[in-house]
Amino acid sequence: MKINKGDLVETLDDDIIGVVTAINGSTITIKDNSGFTFAFETHELMKSAKGDAIDSAIYNSDFEAVIKEKESKKRRAVPTSKAKERHAPKFEVDLHIHQLTDSTKGMSNFDMLNLQLDTARRQLEFAIRKRIPKMVFIHGVGEGVLRQELETMLGRYNNVQFYDADYKTYGLGATEVKIFQTK
Repeated sequence: MKINKGDLVETLDDDIIGVVTAINGSTITIKDNSGFTFAFETHELMKSAKGDAIDSAIYNSDFEAVIKEKESKKRRAVPTSKAKERHAPKFEVDLHIHQLTDSTKGMSNFDMLNLQLDTARRQLEFAIRKRIPKMVFIHGVGEGVLRQELETMLGRYNNVQFYDADYKTYGLGATEVKIFQTK
């Protein structure tokens, strides 16, 4: 925006309004209502908007162009995950008995435990075959029998390390397994 001699201008950083009295290169001299003279650089000033100028800016606008600009497709923000979430295991196996079978009718505790351990063994072998680096076995708290048997089973594997899963996510009833891949 070009500022000319006689224009009403305002300062950007101060509350000074005045009329341009002289322009010398990039230095502009203004005189305020009290009669004081100030010198400012061009980038420190802007033309003062009069009431008519504001009204004309509003009423002479191209509303269709503004609406079209608002409706134009904006780039979607790519959701970013936190570092802790990126390294969290994605492969979860729920060993609760009601997740594994429709009915426990006629099954003894021994049968239920064997079903749970067989499922855990199958899923662990699958993860090793598919080179999945981490997985979580959700076993629940209970009396700890399934947890002990699961730890015994996991201890038989050389390329497996296991520990309690994230407490915030799973509580006390889950074990995370890290699988070390051999080449």
